[in-house]
Amino acid sequence: MTKEEAAAFLDRGHTGILTTLRRDGMPIALPVWFVTDEGRVYVATPARTRKVGRVRRDGRVSFLVESGERWAELKAVQLNGRARVVDAPERIARVLDLLDAKYAAFRTSRAAMPTRTKEHYSGGRAVLEIVPDERVLSWDNTKLKIGEPDAASES
Repeated sequence: MTKEEAAAFLDRGHTGILTTLRRDGMPIALPVWFVTDEGRVYVATPARTRKVGRVRRDGRVSFLVESGERWAELKAVQLNGRARVVDAPERIARVLDLLDAKYAAFRTSRAAMPTRTKEHYSGGRAVLEIVPDERVLSWDNTKLKIGEPDAASES
């Protein structure tokens, strides 16, 4: 994908996979809802989650968004970069507004949540900002000319 196509794909993505590093260096990958803004990826999470602690300790992260079920439909964008916990109230408010606009229709009402889940989400929220490296890895199998002879094999 071009950089523009990769950015548009991220904008349309629903669930991303955020990989952070545990204290022992082992990576841990978790599904997250996210938004993009000004070339960065943002995730909101309960402030006391382990992923917030991992980001505070070591900001190196990987972030993946993919789609497709059949091989010929597979698309993905994978970013590596640095994450940090956002402190600026105006940036936090903007990100939370963007997340609400994107995911309002998918949220479960608090009344429908089990008590332990309500407790988990009752604390404050933290916003993580992922600043990707320049190199963006992407693939789009829908662009492949499946079923057409390979030019190299036509000799």
